[in-house]
Amino acid sequence: MRPHVDQRQAQVLALVQERGSVRVADLAQELGVSPVTLRRDIEAMAARGEIQRMHGVISRVAAGRTPGGGPAGGPSAGSARAVAGGPAAGGGGGEGLVIGMVVPTTEYYYADVVRGAREAVEARGARLTVGLTRYLPGEDRTQADRLLSTGAHGLLLTPNWEAGSPGPGEGAWTAELPVPTVLVERWAPPGHPAAALDRVSSDHAYGAARAVQHLTEAGHRRIALASRTTPTTARLRAGYEAAVTALGLEPAPPWPPAGPAPLSDAELFARTLDYLCEAVTTGGVTAALIHSDTDAIMLIPRLQARGVRVPEDLAVITYDDEVAGMADVPLSAVAPAKHEVGARAAALLLDRLSPSPTSATPQAPPRQHLDLLPRLTIRP
Repeated sequence: MRPHVDQRQAQVLALVQERGSVRVADLAQELGVSPVTLRRDIEAMAARGEIQRMHGVISRVAAGRTPGGGPAGGPSAGSARAVAGGPAAGGGGGEGLVIGMVVPTTEYYYADVVRGAREAVEARGARLTVGLTRYLPGEDRTQADRLLSTGAHGLLLTPNWEAGSPGPGEGAWTAELPVPTVLVERWAPPGHPAAALDRVSSDHAYGAARAVQHLTEAGHRRIALASRTTPTTARLRAGYEAAVTALGLEPAPPWPPAGPAPLSDAELFARTLDYLCEAVTTGGVTAALIHSDTDAIMLIPRLQARGVRVPEDLAVITYDDEVAGMADVPLSAVAPAKHEVGARAAALLLDRLSPSPTSATPQAPPRQHLDLLPRLTIRP
């Protein structure tokens, strides 16, 4: 460790031994360091068995107890195991913990994400509280602060990043939160402060490429991508374009350039319909990946009304697989592992808050970036 890190951690240990316990927020203010810096110190010190951490408070343990909670014979009275909310028998308990989750909505795509997180949290004896942003500007930070003020010990966070990742000057606050935080269905590029956070997300680029690969195996050589702008779109397009290049496919006709004024949802839908009709009738397109299911279900009868038969003239695979199987002719679809994303994110956060009492690692474990692969479901 660098000398100033050694000195700061020694100061933390001295204050804890002197006072018995101290709130993390108060200690950060007293030492004049950021909460995220102090949190890293605490994680390292707790992993070494020097302090005890519980619900935003660090403390020493009673004399004569070992890091495993047994009789004396291990570390001195000034050291402790790292705990976070009750027993951890079997590795990583979460009893008494409150997990805050900030999501745009609990409907449609995020219904399964939240359900997966809730089931994982409750299975560990913890409680999930949810804040909704409805994609309103700045609301993700407001909801995160609200959940922290009401006692959340850690956060599952889906910020309102239009492209799924932060724009210039956006999102640095997520790395400065005073509690362990896991990004859910969001990612930050290397060099951004939030890139150091734990992350669990769907590999949408893989999902789009898998759809293109399947359509190519079915004989299609010119495949279009139709997606309105969502936080998923950038990754879908990256995977789609990579697959088109890797498979040596003919490029689909380019989208018409956007005008100076933003379009309404109705105008965007009409633009997509016009593009697909033109792409099929004059552009040689014979297949399309459409995001999302609801758009595809609304587009198909309108395409057919304009002489484009589905699937005879245009084979369609949808993305999300929320309602694709309920179309009058069930649609093949790519399904992100939404439930598993929520469950894995919650488990990762709980492991951060409740490390195993048998862990002997000298420092906090490395952060994780976990990408789950979507599944392609083919329907006749």
